[in-house]
Amino acid sequence: MRGAAVTSRLMGLLLLAVGYPSAGFAQDALQPYQLVRSLQLVQDRIAAGDHAAMPMQAKLLEMTDARMREADAEDFKDPKNFRALLVYGMSGGNPSTVEAAVSRANSLDPQELAIAKGVINYLVGRPAGAIEVLKPIDPMTLPGDLGAFLALVKGSLMATDDPAAALTLLDEAKLLSPGTLVEEAALRRSVGIAVTQGDAARFALASTQYVERYLYSPYASQFADSFVSGVIALHLSISQDKLADITLMMDPEREKVIYLRIARRAAIDGLSDLSAFASARAEDGRDGNTNQGDPRALLYSSLSTVTSGTIEDVRTKLAKIDRGKLSDGDRALLDAAQAVAGEVVAPPVSLPAASPATVAPRSGPEAAATQAADEAGLPPVEGAVSEQPAVAPSGGTAAAAPNVPAPSANSAAIVPTSAPATSAGPDATDPTDAAMMKTRRQLDLIDQMLGAAPK
Repeated sequence: MRGAAVTSRLMGLLLLAVGYPSAGFAQDALQPYQLVRSLQLVQDRIAAGDHAAMPMQAKLLEMTDARMREADAEDFKDPKNFRALLVYGMSGGNPSTVEAAVSRANSLDPQELAIAKGVINYLVGRPAGAIEVLKPIDPMTLPGDLGAFLALVKGSLMATDDPAAALTLLDEAKLLSPGTLVEEAALRRSVGIAVTQGDAARFALASTQYVERYLYSPYASQFADSFVSGVIALHLSISQDKLADITLMMDPEREKVIYLRIARRAAIDGLSDLSAFASARAEDGRDGNTNQGDPRALLYSSLSTVTSGTIEDVRTKLAKIDRGKLSDGDRALLDAAQAVAGEVVAPPVSLPAASPATVAPRSGPEAAATQAADEAGLPPVEGAVSEQPAVAPSGGTAAAAPNVPAPSANSAAIVPTSAPATSAGPDATDPTDAAMMKTRRQLDLIDQMLGAAPK
């Protein structure tokens, strides 16, 4: 209630500022620190799930930027205004405005100048320079408003090179600014870092706190990405009961989506138990029948058991799936699963009696052509990439385009279509052996395709 009242007062202030006859009213009437504090209040409301406040945030950023561009040395004699300038920069402010305003500020002590330089480096994309300048500065020794943002920035910058130190800094950010956008961002980033550290306890704690406090934040989709990846990566360390405890704090629709995403990833990665658990939770819902028959849940629960002893049951489930309710990528997975299931139960194909000339091992080009035909008969997987991914100009792995064909046979461990006469392997002229070899080729290709599917 109190937050809503604050938001209403801020909206009145914005309307007054916009409609006032004097163009410089907002800048003249309010000090920089007052505008920045108003911006923080709005951002905290957004973090708590008040999406209607997002236009207010944009307007306040615009007003604050104009005020900071007009601020002079006299304004920055007040320490609150200079701290507000730095907080504004770390709240999504204009780096050129921050840099110009810092140049007009006089009588700054060395630590203030160092923080300003680090913030500017951070804003313009020079992380190494920002870390070098900010590393010696302890956020806990600064005023709370500035210290919280600085801890968040330092934690984000150090996440790759020193994840343990980054987690400590993010804890400090949460301690200095509870219930704010700073805490929301710190929790969200802690989840991802805990995954890279293999710290299941930290992952579960940060995830629990995030879901409790910020599930409706506009940035919650980023948390969901990290959460699903973490459940897959840490599946041996996180019990299904703990996973259920976390998701039960979500609303039913969000819980269902999370479990569907976990089930898909687990099925593709061959985590049968986790896939079955997540699929059942997505399909059954909390009341036991909410999501019965969801085609995605049926598909994902079938993928990891497609070659099991219950193959007829799996084929029946696959046949009931409504393809029209699946995405292109999931339709490709369905086709792949049905292809493998069909090969598993297909009877051996009798080969016609052949003369010595027809049973001789095939030549290299002919064998390659036959293998290529087998691959061409399989559906592409959305987002599939080769085992040698392209490298983006920045040095990272380039994003795969949708509907990329399956990798060539040269990069897969596929049983050859024929073996030399001296080989101890299966006899390609025997109908049963031939059927087994074909099934193995299909299974290898499907496994490769599923492994390359989007994570």
